[in-house]
Amino acid sequence: MELVNPAVERYAQQHTTPEPSRMQALLSEATEALPYPQMLSGPTVGRLLETLVFALQAKRVLEIGTYAGYSALAMASGLPPDGRIISCEIDATHADFARRHVAASPYADRVEIRVGPALDTVAELPGPFDVVFIDADKPGYPGYYEATLPKLAPHGLIVADNTLRDGEVLEPSEGWGAGTRAMAAFNDALVHDERVVVTMLTVRDGLTVIHRR
Repeated sequence: MELVNPAVERYAQQHTTPEPSRMQALLSEATEALPYPQMLSGPTVGRLLETLVFALQAKRVLEIGTYAGYSALAMASGLPPDGRIISCEIDATHADFARRHVAASPYADRVEIRVGPALDTVAELPGPFDVVFIDADKPGYPGYYEATLPKLAPHGLIVADNTLRDGEVLEPSEGWGAGTRAMAAFNDALVHDERVVVTMLTVRDGLTVIHRR
């Protein structure tokens, strides 16, 4: 399902500050070398994440789901020199790919990638975090949300990606896969969670921004 007119998507991207050439190269290589190119955040989402980090003057960022490292590097560009990102990745191959691009970037000292189950990593980390970006396995979203909300800074944000699931969540269906069922349930639970304020943005595949009441 086309959630946004492709011409509108192109126009928005054309009127968003272009990504650096190294980020373009990362996207190109990841599209060729990694198995799920649809998991890449892309330039518009990357710039939005950078802007949120910059606007919050964030110093501590937690990412659930590194994949190619694109979103981690996008957020790192919005950090001050003493800011840091911890990115959690379950797949060692993906982590190695991301680490190589992080090491070649201007932000190698700002990004740490940890391999293993994200909930185990989060349990070991002290808060608070100014930004938490969740972009991993969809059935895991409720657990990641509950694990990170207590560690969110008072004025921090949790950002959840892919909350529209290519529009599949709009029409309940017996044919939904596990990921779509999980995302639909997560969306419904979030909007009724009285601990937080939620805004779902129709950017790309859906980006939900959450802060404490």
